[in-house]
Amino acid sequence: MTQKERYVRFVEYFREAMPDAKTELHYDNPFQLLVAVMLSAQCTDKRVNMVTPKLFEAYPTVKELASASESELLPLIGSISYPNSKARHLISMAVMLRDEFGSKVPESRDELMKLPGVGRKTANVMLSVVMGQSAMAVDTHVFRVSHRIGLVPKSATTTLSVERHLCKNLQEKIIPLAHHWLILHGRYVCRAVKPICKDCGIKEICAEYNRKQ
Repeated sequence: MTQKERYVRFVEYFREAMPDAKTELHYDNPFQLLVAVMLSAQCTDKRVNMVTPKLFEAYPTVKELASASESELLPLIGSISYPNSKARHLISMAVMLRDEFGSKVPESRDELMKLPGVGRKTANVMLSVVMGQSAMAVDTHVFRVSHRIGLVPKSATTTLSVERHLCKNLQEKIIPLAHHWLILHGRYVCRAVKPICKDCGIKEICAEYNRKQ
């Protein structure tokens, strides 16, 4: 099977299986999504969704979060991984949004990455989910699944190289959906430990599965 054929089958399957795939993080506006994505680093979406309702109730806007102290924020996000650094980043991010961006989440990768605690992956999530741009955020699921299936070569050893391979081989309009396809497939089927290959709808094109047969 050629790489092109593998991509075609991948898109065909998930277009039918997950036509409306989207983030599992709960949010009502771009600011809330940015906060949720920052909290989700090395933490599950399920845990983040347990924390954000009270957090957003206490700090519903950029200006209110910018005025918070770490000691006020920590009790609300204490169950999240790395709460101290995330509290610091969230407040600093809100301060910059307030002071430099008119309390609005910027719409370019470069400007997003100026915000404290926002790296390329978080910026790409915002561009993809909120702005509908053709940005591929590569998290652990995307990295693992794209390698296992064979969408990217073994030589793609960095998140940036994986991002570039995926974006090169997917149609622009598909990229935001494919981001969620890879995440959800990795979260529920192609798990890091004990992947559920019997339930996988694309095992016939999966390089790792067929290598073991």
